[in-house]
Amino acid sequence: MQRKTSQCSPARRTLLGAALVATALASGNAAAQTKTLYIGMNGGLMEKTWAEHIFPAFEKANNAKVVVVPGTSSEILAKAQANKDKPQMHVMFLDDGVMARAVGMGLCEKMKPSAALDQVFPTARFKGDMATGVTMGMTGLAYNKKMYADKGWAAPTSWMDMADPKLKGKVVFQSVSSSSFGLHGFLMFNRIKGGTERNVEPGFNGWKTSIGPNVLEYIPSSAKLAEMMQTGEAAIAPLTPTSVANLKKKGIPVEYAQPKEGSVVLMVAECVIANNSEPALAQKLAEHLLGADAQAAGLLHGNEIPSNPKAQANDAESKAALAQFADFMKTAVVLDWDAVNEGRPAWNARWNRLIER
Repeated sequence: MQRKTSQCSPARRTLLGAALVATALASGNAAAQTKTLYIGMNGGLMEKTWAEHIFPAFEKANNAKVVVVPGTSSEILAKAQANKDKPQMHVMFLDDGVMARAVGMGLCEKMKPSAALDQVFPTARFKGDMATGVTMGMTGLAYNKKMYADKGWAAPTSWMDMADPKLKGKVVFQSVSSSSFGLHGFLMFNRIKGGTERNVEPGFNGWKTSIGPNVLEYIPSSAKLAEMMQTGEAAIAPLTPTSVANLKKKGIPVEYAQPKEGSVVLMVAECVIANNSEPALAQKLAEHLLGADAQAAGLLHGNEIPSNPKAQANDAESKAALAQFADFMKTAVVLDWDAVNEGRPAWNARWNRLIER
């Protein structure tokens, strides 16, 4: 018996075709409406924390996708400057000193007023609200706790401990030309030697006979430090309490020490990049990242100290981190960033020529 073939009427075929076209158009429109924002920031744990725990809420609420462009502050600044006329990024995170340079270069646009902006610490707001701190911290000393214990050494208490002869070949120092940690360490040494941010001669003149001989390696960033602490190559290096806490979570035998001369205040700040392709959405992202909920997530998952004091510590570890931060801030030093940024190009060239050559 021959089976009958099912056929659609011309009218039904027309309706089905129209439905398929409508579905395709709807899918295309939905895809077109999903906008992508690019944010320059440090990679590693910071990128992981924000990408997994902070960006998703913004993406869902705004039908958007946030893509991280990873790099050090210096690298992100260089990318923003190279594409100033047609920015490839929408928002960027930079260490506070580098951010001050970015603002001076005209790379940032004024942040729009918002409740979140009004909530952050006054010290986190840059002049004219051209940028705002998103995380707070300070640079002090990280030391290899296992090495110190094995050798019976007391924990470091001063920046000048890096000059102790017993640490010859055990000091790791981040490059002054590419790292805020290295810059902070050098400028504190310079202050101890009698200098200021407008006079770095004491620091440069004293380095080669003080800390310099103890340095095993000058590294461009702190990415390599975990391995060097783990293998016992490194005994001490400039670092933040947040970075130390994150290394400890990985089982690295490291501890933070607050120098008696004071740590150096270090903020990671955000700014909306001027002339970007999505100014309204970029402003919304910047506002979201200052919010109490977003910053509480950064504290919980990344040990990042919030710039918004309304961000709640939801566990004992986070509460302890906030209390410790408040204690360290009592002796923390704020650098003269106008002087630093004025002199830094010459310092970088001198450092690379005379110290890291």
